[in-house]
Amino acid sequence: MHSLAGRHILLGISGGIAAYKAAILTRLLKKAGCDVRVAMTEGAQAFITPLTLQALSGNPVHTSLLDPEAEAGMGHIELARWAEVILIAPATADLMARLAHGHADDLLTTLCLANSACWVMAPAMNQAMWAHPATQRNARQLESDGWTLLGPDSGEQACGDVGAGRMLEPEAIFSALSTLMDELPALAPAGNVLPAAGLTVTITAGPTREALDPVRYLSNHSSGKMGYALATEAIALGAKVRLISGPVALPTPEGVERIDVESALEMQTAAEGALDDSDIFIGCAAVADFRPAEIATHKLKKQAGEAQMHVVLTRNPDIIAGIASHSHERRMAGQPSPLVVGFAAETRDVICYARDKLTRKRLDMIVANDVSTPGLGFGSDSNAATLLWHEHDTIAQQAIDACPKLALAREILLRALTLHHRKTDIGPRKRR
Repeated sequence: MHSLAGRHILLGISGGIAAYKAAILTRLLKKAGCDVRVAMTEGAQAFITPLTLQALSGNPVHTSLLDPEAEAGMGHIELARWAEVILIAPATADLMARLAHGHADDLLTTLCLANSACWVMAPAMNQAMWAHPATQRNARQLESDGWTLLGPDSGEQACGDVGAGRMLEPEAIFSALSTLMDELPALAPAGNVLPAAGLTVTITAGPTREALDPVRYLSNHSSGKMGYALATEAIALGAKVRLISGPVALPTPEGVERIDVESALEMQTAAEGALDDSDIFIGCAAVADFRPAEIATHKLKKQAGEAQMHVVLTRNPDIIAGIASHSHERRMAGQPSPLVVGFAAETRDVICYARDKLTRKRLDMIVANDVSTPGLGFGSDSNAATLLWHEHDTIAQQAIDACPKLALAREILLRALTLHHRKTDIGPRKRR
């Protein structure tokens, strides 16, 4: 039986061209065994008819706040009480603005304000509208209020523009909602309490730079985008977030404490300093395995007739293994310890190497991804991954298809939060 079977899903559709995809989403939800009701704005009806959604959902479609027939049957308050999940797809910039400011001037916004279950939306709009500061401000406010935002995705749009703003495909929305529902009983037992509220999440991100001389260094292609996506989503889920960042060209997510470092040794010092008050520690940084044994005092010069230069390297500390070891020792001593999540960026035998790292480094969970796949991994805005974690005496795993890094970050965090709550059984650990 699917995790969504029997769920009461209220699908809200607002007036954007992506409204036609709501038909596909409705079919997916019904096939999974959901009981689906549909509420449409006036604008949505210009793109897809209520009759289409009624045929697909098997239920009357709700379009008007003051519809006498609706009031005679299931009134808007009863409909709001009925819904376990309100899923808005597509959510236009206008609808997001109205919800962010608490408006209730049509049926859909009224249902949202009268409901206290689980709120999810899939934004869809022109790329310039999504990038506008007002829309970004509204998105942050909605996440702060308890909305889960799925997407938007990047790509070609109906208007001909290319960029972030298009709605996630129905299959991706369905997959993300399934994951959210898997975690809902443990993570959100009562009306929109943010699942990470009261927790401190520490994340390492980006590359490290290992100096050869005053002007040169060894590094890698990590952009830091995955780690910064994790920080952004952890804030949205209610956590206090500490981001230990190598050198990247990314702005600090709003509300995040950022600690800038350069080398692996600097990152190790910052990570160990964050261990005491971290509930979840995520090692997403691409830490250099080796560093020069000696750093030249002055810029190294080419020597006449010299075709090669030999540099002696020494091994850097394995930061995530060290954190996991400290956490394991504390756990065995009955002391508070963070859940430790590592990353395995591989180019071959991805799952095999990830399983080995999960066990050998005593991690609680690992995120494995193939960085050799074109368009995914280092520097890209999208990624695919497999999550692996210890489940009793076995190793469980969850494959996540290619999606925007923000969407992947949320799935990683939801899984980590579930494991954390299982580990503690008492919610956020108490501070001394």
